[in-house]
Amino acid sequence: MNSPKPLLAISVSLLLISAVFGVLNGGKAKALRTDVAAAKNQRETAERRRQTAEKGIRDRETKVAGERAKVSENETRIASAEAELVKTQTEKSDLQGKLQANEAQIAELQKHIDEMNKNSANPNPGAPSVAELQAQLDDARKQLEGAEHEKTFIAERLGPTREQSRAPEVMVQRREPSFHPSVRGTVLAVNQAYNFVVLNLGNRQGLEPNAEMLVLRETTIIGKIRISSVEPATAIGDILGNSLARGVQVQPGDTVIYAGSNS
Repeated sequence: MNSPKPLLAISVSLLLISAVFGVLNGGKAKALRTDVAAAKNQRETAERRRQTAEKGIRDRETKVAGERAKVSENETRIASAEAELVKTQTEKSDLQGKLQANEAQIAELQKHIDEMNKNSANPNPGAPSVAELQAQLDDARKQLEGAEHEKTFIAERLGPTREQSRAPEVMVQRREPSFHPSVRGTVLAVNQAYNFVVLNLGNRQGLEPNAEMLVLRETTIIGKIRISSVEPATAIGDILGNSLARGVQVQPGDTVIYAGSNS
């Protein structure tokens, strides 16, 4: 029969060994739990950094897209401005061409009017009758009136320079009309739509642009006009609306005299 002491000693030794291994395993488990927690924290930190980086990338992409849209919009505006500039230059060239054509037409019409005036003053056998010449003269004057108005309209669209726009004012200040104040003229035609008249006076009588004329009907002054364009035998004048009485209008056949005349 074996003695219980060795068995007891063996059991105690095994218990001690088990306790030692338990303590060691507990320390390792605790260290493992610590490592797992640290790894988890690191993973969460890395995840947050990744999300922050992705958000920054998305923000940068959005900003880049916005900048590209702005650049595209600016390019579109530049292209539109260039197209508008080309269009404006083309229109200006066309208007200048029309202006030159109108000036040539006006010169031709004026020459025709002068020839008809000579023919009516010195008729010869076989020449048209006075009535026919007068009809042709009236038609030519109407054409001249329309051409003058179109010339003025085109010149306004082309835009006069400041010096050109101020030139008539300087002329008024520094020059006096050279025609004799006693010279009288007649209103040949009236354009109510554009508020101007055609006179049978021109620079042959010394008439000058910006001269002011009184309009008479019989012996009564009914208004005033300012000369805007002068040809050799005719002139165009703007009706000064504030000089007319209410309900009174300038009519063909009215007499015009120099505004400074007492006649």
